[in-house]
Amino acid sequence: MSRIGRLPVVIPKGVEVEIKGASVHVKGPRGELRQTFPASMEISLNEGAIEVKRPSDERTHRSLHGMTRALINNMVVGVSTGFEKVLEVNGVGYRAEIQGNNLVLFVGYSHPVVMEPPTGISFDADMKTRQIKIKGYDKALVGQVAADIRKVRPPEPYQGKGIKYLDEKIRRKAGKAGKV
Repeated sequence: MSRIGRLPVVIPKGVEVEIKGASVHVKGPRGELRQTFPASMEISLNEGAIEVKRPSDERTHRSLHGMTRALINNMVVGVSTGFEKVLEVNGVGYRAEIQGNNLVLFVGYSHPVVMEPPTGISFDADMKTRQIKIKGYDKALVGQVAADIRKVRPPEPYQGKGIKYLDEKIRRKAGKAGKV
């Protein structure tokens, strides 16, 4: 049986969960999320915890079991505590600023790049550490917005300039070999 799938999802205080068939609606202090899961997965609410059961040991049911539980856990954690991704801006003259709600990137183009946050996402930029923080309650959306920001100027391997994740390691390459 799936090690992840058989663990119950504990519901913290202040979070309301509503299960209607294969649809799960989670509401908490940070926001609310709704998602529909495969009908074959049996989702039940027992004593302040959500349990996911699968009907058989078929390959498709095994693969959906852990995924369903992980997605429900991400929904509960998101509406209670939220998620955060941190990006780092490297390069001479490269910087990020907040103007209103928008993130403005100065990363070597002839114009500043303005990124508007989708609903449920907020940006925070620190000029001293050159970091951009993306915060939100939907884990998938936080990751997608972080990937979109990184895509504006991905890190290059020769000088290491660009926007990278805080924990990302850039494999550096040697430049052209000089004449001997």
